[in-house]
Amino acid sequence: MTVIKELTEFMEGRGQQNYGENVTIAEHVLLTAAAAEGTGASEPLIAACLLHDVGHWLDEPDDDFGIHSHADLGSGWVAKHFGLDVSEPVRLHVDAKRYLCAVDPDYHSRLSYASQYTLTQQNGVMDEEEITVFLSNPHHQDALTLRVLEDMYGKRTGVPVPQFEHFHPLLEKLIKPFNNN
Repeated sequence: MTVIKELTEFMEGRGQQNYGENVTIAEHVLLTAAAAEGTGASEPLIAACLLHDVGHWLDEPDDDFGIHSHADLGSGWVAKHFGLDVSEPVRLHVDAKRYLCAVDPDYHSRLSYASQYTLTQQNGVMDEEEITVFLSNPHHQDALTLRVLEDMYGKRTGVPVPQFEHFHPLLEKLIKPFNNN
């Protein structure tokens, strides 16, 4: 099965679930990727925005809010098919939430209820040592951008949601050569 076919099955299957938000997971990632594209983000970052919640589709949910360790789970899947410039922002997007809540006291209040709840299940706000480690990762800035885009644009309702097919050429370009079958 090709990567695009597998992602299509994810989008049409578990992607239709809703984990405490007013949009499905598929709508959420499509809106986030469209926002990244609209800001002129790099192609790998757009792909990371599109794939950041793939971990929710790989196992059974922990509770009504999905898989709390979905960033680690999903980044493993993404790393098999794409480069680090795509998989690392996926892996770090939960840590980006934890970081933003640590350095910006108002950020927590801007999170959706579901994101506030899952923060409590994802080790909470970062401490100083965790901040240092996070900032030392060369992909931390893309993870922060992804996080802000998903929180600002990925949960909106009443706006057009792009079709997954729109992103196929981008994904096909970024798939590791041995996976492009």
